[in-house]
Amino acid sequence: MIKLIVLDVDGTLTDGKITYDNEGNEMKSFDVKDGLGIAAWIKLGRQVAILTGRKSQIVENRAKELGITYIKQGVTNKAQALEEILAQSQISINEVAIIGDDLNDLPMFRIACHTFAPKDSAKEIRKIAHKVLSKKGGKGAVREMIDWLIKQENLEAKLYEIF
Repeated sequence: MIKLIVLDVDGTLTDGKITYDNEGNEMKSFDVKDGLGIAAWIKLGRQVAILTGRKSQIVENRAKELGITYIKQGVTNKAQALEEILAQSQISINEVAIIGDDLNDLPMFRIACHTFAPKDSAKEIRKIAHKVLSKKGGKGAVREMIDWLIKQENLEAKLYEIF
């Protein structure tokens, strides 16, 4: 059973584009379907973590809006950050599913059993991912992963009761 999903942000929850306005304010876009999938996962009694190499108030805001349990930004070693979350949550690595898209996600991919990659991920990630998704990052890849996990764990009926 998967108890925790771990999400990268840029290129996974977003399309990887970072936009700045003339005042230097950063902007990112998130797919609402990904957000609903995350909210559904949490309503099913499961947990979500964000591990990202960058720091952004936008990510903090989105994570809080969705009720995400663990938020680690500015992470240089995602495997180490994941191990810290596992120790804190007392969840086994076998109970974790990870989605990431680029080279900085490789360390956590190497220690996890259930790894997912958006369609437009770096070839190194696609090569070792448990499942390469049909959707691109920021375009429903996270929702596709969550839907797949819900189906694999026969949680559809429970999900439909929630909504």
